[in-house]
This record gives sequence, structure tokens and C-alpha cells, in this order.
Amino acid sequence: MAIPKFPSVKQSFHVELKKRINDYFETSGKSVTGNKQLFIKAGVLFTAFLGLYIHLVFFTPSTLWAVLECVILGLVVAGIGFNIMHDGAHGSFSKYKWVNNVAAFSLNLLGGSSFMWNVKHNVIHHAYTNIDGVDDDIDIQPWMRMSSTQPKLKMHKYQHFYFWFLYSMLYILWVFVLDYQKYFKRKIGDMPLKKMTAWDHIVFWGFKAIYLFLFFLVPFYTVGFVPTIIGFLIFSVIAGFILSIVFQLAHTVEHTHFPVPHDESGKLDDEWAIHQLKTTANFAPKNKLISWLVGGLNYQIEHHLFPKISHVHYPAIRKIIKQACSEFNVPYTEYKKMSHAVISHVLFLKQMGRA
Repeated sequence: MAIPKFPSVKQSFHVELKKRINDYFETSGKSVTGNKQLFIKAGVLFTAFLGLYIHLVFFTPSTLWAVLECVILGLVVAGIGFNIMHDGAHGSFSKYKWVNNVAAFSLNLLGGSSFMWNVKHNVIHHAYTNIDGVDDDIDIQPWMRMSSTQPKLKMHKYQHFYFWFLYSMLYILWVFVLDYQKYFKRKIGDMPLKKMTAWDHIVFWGFKAIYLFLFFLVPFYTVGFVPTIIGFLIFSVIAGFILSIVFQLAHTVEHTHFPVPHDESGKLDDEWAIHQLKTTANFAPKNKLISWLVGGLNYQIEHHLFPKISHVHYPAIRKIIKQACSEFNVPYTEYKKMSHAVISHVLFLKQMGRA
């Protein structure tokens, strides 16, 4: 598939948005990157991760405590991904580039590949959101149908029932299957993978080996084979489901669009900013606990429009963006509660499976 093109417009909505957001930061004197609260949160999450790992692996808690700690570990792993790795990968965690690189690099310690994530998420997903054949986030074929342009199989009729299981498998598949597929195919979806340097190859294989050593070989020795496998499954299922559902609620709900480029020109109908607004949704914007846990990714509209602004500023710039959308008659999709977004996602899957 050819790379889609966004149309050029004389009066760009994106330009107006950037002007208003820039004015906000200039007037308030705030930095667009993270602040003290974010750094404290990062410290809490990493401390919790290390504490849980050490206690589970080297102090062998009782069965009930071990299960509870594995559940919490899954929450913490997802939290590190949302709050630290994600902002770092976008260069919004800190004003210092090396700090952002360290934050983004945390993904390698958690079993993923920061190189693959950068291409898949920052380069492709953020540019071509919800475009079938380009955006890898909506390519769960053949197991699920996430767009009307994808082939419909008989089993898709039930995808709104079995998606819970598939989403729970994300972390396991990510660590042990999907990264390797991208590495050997040299593609992400239909998009070619950018050339990897010698250092990129070393980091990829080196940290995959380190992950296996820390999460399997060491626990095998200290607590045994069966407890290690059970514990890994518990925390990875929790992390996988949370990671999956948060990102899917942002783009695959009833009111989001799945634009298709014109056959001859390859152009899309809307300029980039309007495309982002039509393909993205917020949920539970006033729920501080959810916002804290998911790193502001319930403000997905703000994130997609301004990915280099840290999530700690999303509640403030949300008001500016909503006002601009109202003035320019541009859609702004938002669910007041997370449960409403989950219901909408289930209904969307049901529609895609039967339409």
C-alpha cells in the first residue's frame, strides 16, 4: 500500500491549534515537558517494580501474597509503560534528551523493543491513525476485524465476546512473537522497517536475553519452574489487558472514523489535525485516578495532536482544544466514564463482526 497523503489547506486548523497552545505555555511560563509530579510518579513506579520483583524472586512469599503481588506487578508494568516509557519515547518526559532516552529505554528492560516501538507507534500510528493497511494497531488479523475494509470471517461474529482473552495475551505476544516478526520481516504491517544500525541489533538481542535471564532463569533457580510460569502468566495477563484496552478505547469505538485514501491520488479527505480528531476519542477525563494510572492516555486527543507535550498538561490544554473544535465545527469525541467507552468498544466490535 502506498503511503497516504494529507491534503494541503490554506487555513489550517492545525496551525490555529498550535498557536493557541503555544500562547498558553508562553503565558503560563510552563515547560511542555514533565514536572516534579511526573518525576515523583516515575520514582514510585520504578521503586514498586524493583521491590515487587525482589520480594517475589528472592523472598518467596506465601501463595496468596505471591498472587496478589503478581497482580500488582502487572499494574506497575503497565504504569511504567504509560507514564515513563511513553512520554520518554515522545521526548516529553523531560527537557533533557538523555533523560527521555533513558525513560524510553525502559521498554527494553520490560521485554519489548524501543526501536520497534518508535517505528510502530511514533512514526506510523501517530501519522496514519486508523488507516487500514498502515496503522499496525488495528491489524489483529485474522483473529479480529477492526475496520470495515478488513475481511470478515465467521469467527468475527463473536469477537465482542473473546476479545477479553486476546487482549490479555498482548504482553506475551509482544515480548515473544510480535517484535521478532517485525525484526525478521523488516516490516511493520505493510510499511518497511527503517534500517537498523549495529547498535540497534545489539540492543534488540541483548535485552531480549537479559529479559529471559531476569524473568525466567533467575526465578527458575530461586522459586522453581511451576511458580515462575504461574507468576509470569498472572502479571503478564494483567499488564497485557490493561495496555490493550487503554489503547483500543482511544481509537476503536463507535464514534471514531477509519479513513480510506482515494485510489488514484492516495490522498485523504482531511488535514492531519482533523484526521486525528476524527479517529481518536477521550474517556474519563475527570477521573484523576485513571489519569494517574494510564499516564494521561485517557486524554488521547490531546496526546495525538501534541505528542511532544507531557501528559501532565493534558487537562489544561483539553479546554483550549475543545473550544477550538467548537468554534471550527470539528468533532471532539469524549466519553465521560471509562465504562461508557468500554461499552462503546464492545458495540463497535459487535458491529464489525456482523456488518
